[in-house]
Amino acid sequence: MTTPTGNHHAWTGDDLPTEEIGLRCGVAPIRSTEDLDALAQPELWDYEADYEAFLVDLYAARRTDIG
Repeated sequence: MTTPTGNHHAWTGDDLPTEEIGLRCGVAPIRSTEDLDALAQPELWDYEADYEAFLVDLYAARRTDIG
């Protein structure tokens, strides 16, 4: 269902497949390893220790019983 809001259109997403929502948002599917390589940001981590600390925190969070 589409509802006009100004110059944009809003939709609930309940009646649209994920692929359609992605297309409407301008997101392209990843179809190859080259697509993944294009998303890589090696400069994201300044130091190896920052990356390692992030991973330790991430793994700890995944092991935490949230429920």
